[in-house]
Amino acid sequence: MDRRNARAMKADEVTHVVTLSCLDPQGPEAVWAAFVEPERLGRWFLPVTGDLRLGGRYKFEGNAGGEVRACDPPNHIAVTWERMGAVSWVDLTFQPEGAGTQVTLRHTARAADMPAVMWDQYGPGAVGSGWEGGFLGLQMTLDAPDAPRDPGRATWHATPQGREFFTESATAWPEAAIAGGEEAEKMRATVPNLIAFHTGSAG
Repeated sequence: MDRRNARAMKADEVTHVVTLSCLDPQGPEAVWAAFVEPERLGRWFLPVTGDLRLGGRYKFEGNAGGEVRACDPPNHIAVTWERMGAVSWVDLTFQPEGAGTQVTLRHTARAADMPAVMWDQYGPGAVGSGWEGGFLGLQMTLDAPDAPRDPGRATWHATPQGREFFTESATAWPEAAIAGGEEAEKMRATVPNLIAFHTGSAG
């Protein structure tokens, strides 16, 4: 997993940009289908309703909704990510690489929508580790595309494997933030907060 964090300007506003990229052994068509077919998307992420076409609106059960702003199969998807009154932007690209696909997700959020105290407490890992867990579910679904949604998914984060996964991720995201110019001491102080946030345990 390649993790990056940076600040950028969007419409004269400061934004936080979290980027994840990984190589999936499946081809772009298979990966694309896992993102745009509601039944498959619901197996690895969350149940979704709405119209997953250009200009359509969608809603993830118990989470964000938004509008499909770009749809270029099987290369590119862009959506708004609307949650708790804030709007951010998710951009996905699927680049063929050998027999597989380089999947890159970029999530851009206004800094003004993330209070400084929240940023100091969690940094980019609050978003980055969450998407990373989604990517793991995606890979498991691609490996077994016809398997039903695992009912244990909802509590996997609290298992030993889940805690190990999110502890590694929570440790890596502050380093990505530091590489992107954030203050080292502040970002490394977010590690225990991130572990507790994603696993429900500080250890």
